[in-house]
Amino acid sequence: MTDPAASPILALDCGTTSVRAIVFEGDRARASAQREFAQHFPAPGLVEHDAEEIWTALHACMKDAVERAGLRAQDVAAIGITNQRETIVVWDRASGRPIHRAIVWQDRRTAPVLEALRATGHEDAVRGATGLTLDPYFSASKLAWILDHVEGARARAECGELAAGTIDAWVLWNLTNGAVHATDASNASRTMLARIGGPEGAAWDDALCSLLRVPRAVLPAIVDSAGSLGVADAKHLGAAIPVTGIAGDQQAALFGQGAVAEGDAKCTFGTGCFLLANAGPARPDAPKGLLATVAWRIGGVTTYAVEGGVFVGGSAVQWLRDGLGLFARAPEVNALAAEVADSAGVVVVPAFAGLGAPRWDPAARGAILGLTRGSTRAHVARATLEGVAHEVVDLVEAIRAGGIEVHALRVDGGAAASDLLMQSCADFADMPVERPGTLETTALGAARLARIGLESARRSTIAGQGSSVRLVVGLPGGLDRRFEPALDAATRARIRARWTRAVDTVCFFGSPA
Repeated sequence: MTDPAASPILALDCGTTSVRAIVFEGDRARASAQREFAQHFPAPGLVEHDAEEIWTALHACMKDAVERAGLRAQDVAAIGITNQRETIVVWDRASGRPIHRAIVWQDRRTAPVLEALRATGHEDAVRGATGLTLDPYFSASKLAWILDHVEGARARAECGELAAGTIDAWVLWNLTNGAVHATDASNASRTMLARIGGPEGAAWDDALCSLLRVPRAVLPAIVDSAGSLGVADAKHLGAAIPVTGIAGDQQAALFGQGAVAEGDAKCTFGTGCFLLANAGPARPDAPKGLLATVAWRIGGVTTYAVEGGVFVGGSAVQWLRDGLGLFARAPEVNALAAEVADSAGVVVVPAFAGLGAPRWDPAARGAILGLTRGSTRAHVARATLEGVAHEVVDLVEAIRAGGIEVHALRVDGGAAASDLLMQSCADFADMPVERPGTLETTALGAARLARIGLESARRSTIAGQGSSVRLVVGLPGGLDRRFEPALDAATRARIRARWTRAVDTVCFFGSPA
């Protein structure tokens, strides 16, 4: 029998701006393929994706990656899925066609609905059940909006004609040719419809569904993050391939970073920036401004995490490129920002989709502050990178204030390749930042989960979080670089105070007159 640790695993990484397929052998990426897809902005604050375009692009990437790896479909042992979280798709069960564009996690259209729930005293109950705060970031209110705004959708959902789910569920449905409608516990915990804690870790809750006006009939089954989750139909790649791993992108990155011990922390620098700290097998009381969430569920045993999310991370660099035209390619931001020794007092608050943790202010707006006649595009570029770093450090400080000590921060994601951004994080947090040799930890996490699921399927059992999980330790690819803090305390305090004043300003201007 082939050793599961050496078998090729196809990881499907469904991000916010692109999809990728990567063939892993062990922790080594053998081949990959990537395609971007369109971002739709129907109005300010609204963000949508074409779910069929996502699937079409992913399908092409799957084929390309396997071909580039020099493999046949039957050589691929299993598939792992990881995905942008909270983004919701609703589709017709009979045709498999979406009834509306997917509403993306960044979308703010349902903010008034959730503010009304907060005003009527539901915040504490929702947070107590879900570990989340009443914010349009999460899936439930987006799902209800689609059912309310597509003619006949609510009635069809209630009688079971429609299916809904986050992107993992949409991909799994398509891979299995409609045979499986399921999501894993980590993704379910991000919908605001699942009660976390208890024996199942995450389970749909009738009271939440009623409050948020989502029919239970539309929701997928909740499954483990590793195990026998479905079988990809042979029509896709030429052979049937088991799907054995699923996790939301941030949880997958935590797993890919080997952060499987309580207290381990990582921050992914992607479209947004997301910091998770492993909280162990008991549901945590999240510090103020942060969230409690399911990290993964394996063998029926749940691991939890404390999380804080910054909505705009790498997408701030895209804005410099596409919105301001400061450079042609995103990596050029580093050379431009390095032209100046500091931002010369310029502060960029990249609150283009409101502020996430720890402020949770959907009305906040982005701003460039502190401009003088001597300010240049290099100062703006540097201040943008520093603004992203400040937002991440806000999360670190919130975790510390809650009594959780983080001694070092593991990083991953495309923007983690920026030395200036990583050094800024180390400087502002007064804490080392560790960048692994492998930055593809999100896809790697999906592959590692799939490998555990494959092993469990072959043995017909999986014993909780036992020896298989303990194998996933250490930084993948070793340590590329450790960034040590280099600012003196007085300078750090001055820079952080200026940032806090800037954030207060954007919150003020986003408030009703």
